[in-house]
Amino acid sequence: MARTESTGSTWRYRWAHRQNERLRREFRGAEQAWRRRDDELRRLRTLAEEFHGSTAAGAGLPLELAPDEVVFWVLPAAQLVEVRHTAVLPAPDLTIAPETAPLRARRPDGVRVADAGMAVITNRRLVLLGGRGRRDWAYGKMTGLAHDPHAPVTLMQVLDRRRTSGLMLPADVAADFRFKLALAFADAIEQRGAVLDQLDEAIAEHAQLKPFPPTVATPGQARPFAFVPGGRRTVAVAAGIALLVPAALLDTDPADPTGSEVAVAATPAPSGTAAPKTAPPVAPPKAARVSAPRRDTTSPSPTPARERRCGAPANPMGYDFCGGNRIRKPAVGICDWFDCVPEFWAGRGYLVQCRDGSVSLTGGRRDACAEHDGVRRTVWS
Repeated sequence: MARTESTGSTWRYRWAHRQNERLRREFRGAEQAWRRRDDELRRLRTLAEEFHGSTAAGAGLPLELAPDEVVFWVLPAAQLVEVRHTAVLPAPDLTIAPETAPLRARRPDGVRVADAGMAVITNRRLVLLGGRGRRDWAYGKMTGLAHDPHAPVTLMQVLDRRRTSGLMLPADVAADFRFKLALAFADAIEQRGAVLDQLDEAIAEHAQLKPFPPTVATPGQARPFAFVPGGRRTVAVAAGIALLVPAALLDTDPADPTGSEVAVAATPAPSGTAAPKTAPPVAPPKAARVSAPRRDTTSPSPTPARERRCGAPANPMGYDFCGGNRIRKPAVGICDWFDCVPEFWAGRGYLVQCRDGSVSLTGGRRDACAEHDGVRRTVWS
């Protein structure tokens, strides 16, 4: 037997079930992405603390090490690249790059491959042992360093070489190479602690972004438009058609059925002949007189203005998409009238609508509606 107590009908229960399934899927996806980033930051923190080279690591390499030089990392396959045009690179720094999209294994425009061989990172320099010779980039002479954000290419400038050059590595090891090169450079200038502090700060900031489990949707929160296929958009389109069709019918002016009779009566008699004398017209009795329909020439009375919402759902708070003031502290019952994103109240910004129709309190932030296809528009009061 269908359940109808307290909420009216079973469609409300089906709506609540679908909502809860969607919220759980979104939460699981957000939590998995958060954990991947958290694991990566903690791995980098451990690596930065335990990353120490040794002289033994350079055994067997065709490279003569200085007395206090140790090898941090050896990469068997790397390509030497040179820039065809003159370029000015930013000065080397210890900034740990944030998580980026996967690098594509392609060579940027204006860069040519000059050699290939083995890359070696020490505490004093970066070395490429290529087939055509050796190329060194000493940290003490390095004036510029840049990592391509889309390709696994790192370019460097040093004082004793005019042409800008660098390394192109396999895409799957480029991120590790860049981080270990930053650690080696930090050791060379005795700033390993600055890298550790930066990673600790990144871990603390990321911990504040941990997603919370979603609030369970109940059948009582279902709105009538949830029962209609297409939801709120279908209701909005139907309401617009219902308002436009009567207005179009009212603007149509039907033809006057008495017009032809008036035109015949007003036609003058032919010239040259006397009009026959006729008896004066006798007015019909008052009971039989039928008045012709008279057109109303007065302007129609203005219709009361409809509530201005610009596509926003009807709500007692008066929130709309038309314009006004940004909403940073929405009413407590907003989620009864709008489709709120998971962890809506954890947002730190102003009220916006995402592209999937839900609303979020993350307006003004770079990650606004990140899990909901981006920001569509602002909600105003």
